[in-house]
Amino acid sequence: MTRVSRNFSDTVEKEALPAVSADVIFASSRFPNYKIGAYNHIVNVKGDPKVLSMKEIVARETALLLEQQNRLSVRDLANKFEKGLAAAAKLSEEARLREAASLEKHVLLKKLRDALESLKGRVAERNKDDVEEAIAMVEALAVQLTQREGELIQEKTEVKKLATFLKQASEDAKKLVDEERAFARAEIENARAAVQRVEEALQEKEQMSRASGKQDLEELMKDVQEARRIKMLHRPSKVMDMEHELRALRVQLAEKSKHSLLLQKELARSKRVEENLSHLYELDGAEVLGSYLRIKPCSDIAPELSKCAIQWYRISSEGGKKELISGARKSVYAPEPFDVGRILQVEIIYDGQLIMLTTTGAIDPAAGLGNYVEALVRKHDVEFNVVVTQMNGVDQPSESIHVLHVGKMRMKLRKGKATIAKEYYSGSMQLCGVRGGGNAAAQALFWQAKKEFSVVLAFESERDRNAAIMLARRFAFDCNIMLAGPDDRASLGT
Repeated sequence: MTRVSRNFSDTVEKEALPAVSADVIFASSRFPNYKIGAYNHIVNVKGDPKVLSMKEIVARETALLLEQQNRLSVRDLANKFEKGLAAAAKLSEEARLREAASLEKHVLLKKLRDALESLKGRVAERNKDDVEEAIAMVEALAVQLTQREGELIQEKTEVKKLATFLKQASEDAKKLVDEERAFARAEIENARAAVQRVEEALQEKEQMSRASGKQDLEELMKDVQEARRIKMLHRPSKVMDMEHELRALRVQLAEKSKHSLLLQKELARSKRVEENLSHLYELDGAEVLGSYLRIKPCSDIAPELSKCAIQWYRISSEGGKKELISGARKSVYAPEPFDVGRILQVEIIYDGQLIMLTTTGAIDPAAGLGNYVEALVRKHDVEFNVVVTQMNGVDQPSESIHVLHVGKMRMKLRKGKATIAKEYYSGSMQLCGVRGGGNAAAQALFWQAKKEFSVVLAFESERDRNAAIMLARRFAFDCNIMLAGPDDRASLGT
């Protein structure tokens, strides 16, 4: 039997295990664990259960990626896919390195088997079984290595598929990110445009409000100026100055009227003297609204007026139509607004003889009365202080102050808070100046509110009396009512 010396074993080791290149990279730093089972079968030893295979790691990462895809944002998903792509590349590189290491293992196993085969022919019979057992183990390792290579090839294919999938997913994620970024930019632009439109609308509205506010302010300033002007006109001092001026004008106008009347009367007397006509009476007074006319005897042989029948008439200055003034049968008559622009005539009958007196011209309007009435028309209700001298034809001894309301729809007479009469404008209502009554006739009027109630009212001035008549007739005319004295409607054609 041949002895195997120590030198021979060292020689076999040197020949069977040549030096490994320094460029070879092994997947593990230790030799795989395995056991020889029955009938020389190699049984893999289960490793540490905490250590997972590369396939399981890849499957778990893929499952985690798919699970988190729904709850990750677009940017996070893209970053995750990029990380997965880098991991797949790393896995591909590791698979390539493992393939190189596997090739080196095949070379080493082949050399080891060749060495064992050469050793088999040299060893003695009793050591031959050990060599054959070693050759069987090497062949089993080769088979196991081949199976491992198949698994690596399959893992490599799956890793390539996963890398392709991750690459496509990364591209899709980038595309989705670009689309979302473009959509977000478009939304931002739309939002900016909307904000700009809102700002422009707000600026336009602010400009319009400023313009309207400026216009309202101008109108308000105009109203304030007008109110100030009206207030200045209605101040007591201003009103008193105007009253004094009006009185002075009235005095001048009365003096001129008297002078004109004197001249006209002298002319009429001279004509009558030339015609040998007797002159017994004449009309005395200013022929203007607000005054009164009186029949004055101008001869010692003139009969007393109390024994004569008197009747006053209106004569139109255009057609000469003669109208009887109902109730005007006194020696004194105060013209009213209906007489303005007309000639007044009075007939005196004594013992069958008729004497007629006529004004020299038409009755003139009162100065400033028209403007005063126009100012009062703007008010809804105008008040006048009056005294009731007669009620239903009976003289009233009391001279207490009453208030006459002339409104747009009705007239009312009250004393304090007690209402004496209140009636709407109607066809049965009558209103005119007092036709007689002495020197106070120019300040008094007759008002028949209804058929069973009538009063004679005395005003504070001739101006207030004429203004009340004109204002009431103006408001009644707006209600389609002609407000006049007794029998005046027939002469007016109503």
